[in-house]
Amino acid sequence: MDEIMNCMHCGFCLPSCPTYRETGMESYSPRGRIALMKGVANNRLKIDAEFEKNMYACLGCRACETACPAGVPYGSLIETARKAVEDKKKSDTGMPLVRRLIFNKVFPHPKRIRALGTALWAAQAAGLQGLASKTGLIRILPREMAEMQSSVEKIASPMARKKRRAYMHAAREPLYKVGLFTGCVMDVMFYETNQATANLLNKVGCDVIFVEQQSCCGALHAHAGEKDGAVDLAKRNIEAFEKAGVDFIVNNAGGCGAALKEYHHWFHDDPEWQARAMAFVAKVRDVNELLAELPPTAFTKTLNLRVTYQDSCHLAHGQGIRNQPRQLLRSIPGVELVEMNNADSCCGSAGIYNITNFDMSMQILDHKMDDVKSTKANVIVTSNPGCLLQMRQGIIRAGLQAHMEAVHIMDLLHRAL
Repeated sequence: MDEIMNCMHCGFCLPSCPTYRETGMESYSPRGRIALMKGVANNRLKIDAEFEKNMYACLGCRACETACPAGVPYGSLIETARKAVEDKKKSDTGMPLVRRLIFNKVFPHPKRIRALGTALWAAQAAGLQGLASKTGLIRILPREMAEMQSSVEKIASPMARKKRRAYMHAAREPLYKVGLFTGCVMDVMFYETNQATANLLNKVGCDVIFVEQQSCCGALHAHAGEKDGAVDLAKRNIEAFEKAGVDFIVNNAGGCGAALKEYHHWFHDDPEWQARAMAFVAKVRDVNELLAELPPTAFTKTLNLRVTYQDSCHLAHGQGIRNQPRQLLRSIPGVELVEMNNADSCCGSAGIYNITNFDMSMQILDHKMDDVKSTKANVIVTSNPGCLLQMRQGIIRAGLQAHMEAVHIMDLLHRAL
């Protein structure tokens, strides 16, 4: 309630909010949602379908936090509101089967995620993905999934994944021993990006450890109101990296990094775990953040590319990391960095928002692509896997596949090694 009351309803958040810009509706703005939360907290409003719709229409991009003069922690407020929604639904009807499978049976189990990744690789290797698109069979999928699958590129094979070394030694006298937070989806769909990240860290003097016992960061659970599941995953990761004894815990996904850096806020009622979480958080670094602090990378290739950078919301607004990725991009020989308008506005991905709120997501994406096109860039660079998939989809929707690509910043840096 203290945080809710800190909102002065000044309206500074309105221009920064993607859903308010698209709809002009007060209930689709940060201050409007906070007013609804206040109504529920004061028992003047019920947690009903309308309240749920307004809470889940939010992208959780946290641009409003950057704009807010009062420092209202909107991200934690929206997560708490969604937890209230889910708690009420569970008390009324229980947890739906699909939700239970996703949050309890899939994401907490890395081996099951890898098995799903192997199944997707097998489908791609057999040509089933292309065949389904050519024959129209893809239309049996829900519209949002049928459209988004076109942005999924080739998955690494099980054989390639088995070749990974658990400990990669630095190419020079080691400065630090770092544990790479691989992520759950990231390590399946963007395995090569994780490898590129490890190679870059090796190059600048870091021993890199792939900690086997790590799990999902818990962000998906927290954003979906499943806070208990998020806390369980946080405990697993804290224990895993404590045992690894690393100097830094490095990640390359803005969304995961924001969650990892906020673990200590998840243990307010547990002093022992909060102390352990604070020690964990003190070691967490986004890879852009760490690379910018270490000796310059010795690039050997000139790329000759016109590049524009799309900020990850949780990297820019959640972690305050904006300059470091741009600094790294400018250091690549031959790269011309062209800033787009509204680079730190959400692309509409927002975790699984582009599946659960497809139409709004695509509306936001199409407006984002107008800003991208104005740069005349041939590469869009991102720092988050969800943003990367979304921007690839934006390129397809805008018909720009022939002369534009979307690339994770670690992959672009790796090209120049």
